[in-house]
Amino acid sequence: MDDTLSETGGCDLLARLFTKRGYALKRNVQFREYGVEFHIDGWDPKARVGFEFLTSEDDDHDDLTLEEYKTLTAAQRRGELALFIIDEVEPLSAEALAAEAHEFLDEVADAAHARLTAATRRGAAARKKAAAKRPASRSASRSASRAAARPLKAATKKAAATKKHVVATKAAKPGPKKAAAKKPATKKAVAKPKRGRR
Repeated sequence: MDDTLSETGGCDLLARLFTKRGYALKRNVQFREYGVEFHIDGWDPKARVGFEFLTSEDDDHDDLTLEEYKTLTAAQRRGELALFIIDEVEPLSAEALAAEAHEFLDEVADAAHARLTAATRRGAAARKKAAAKRPASRSASRSASRAAARPLKAATKKAAATKKHVVATKAAKPGPKKAAAKKPATKKAVAKPKRGRR
């Protein structure tokens, strides 16, 4: 049995793989974008993902020129679509085609995830920037003024408490003793011993 796939066999295989990965494919539809027009073998217009199997069997090489291929490749690099294009130049087995298709679909999923993550980050940054520009609401400004007043009140209470402590300490500590007022020294009459007369 020949391993090489026909265009029909290859397209059927790809349609099954893409569908299993969640794509709603339309088969053999006319593609008209970017100045390019050709019949595409499988296309999900909503997800903008599809495949084209180029064979001489259907004169596909004439249907999609090299210039048109380059135009589609540029659109793919910009993330505007994702096309899996296979050329019959090298014969492919079902296994080889399936492996290449899975690799392509994994890359598409990774790119979509990266775009979503980047968009989410840009949105968060824009919301943060808008919030910074927005004037504070009354309740927010009241809360802010209350919060600002709290440390002041606490500091005032602390200062008052310290002052009371100082006053209380002064009252409790005896002050330096004042020199006692000296009474003028009065000479006490010193009783002189009486001398007896001789």
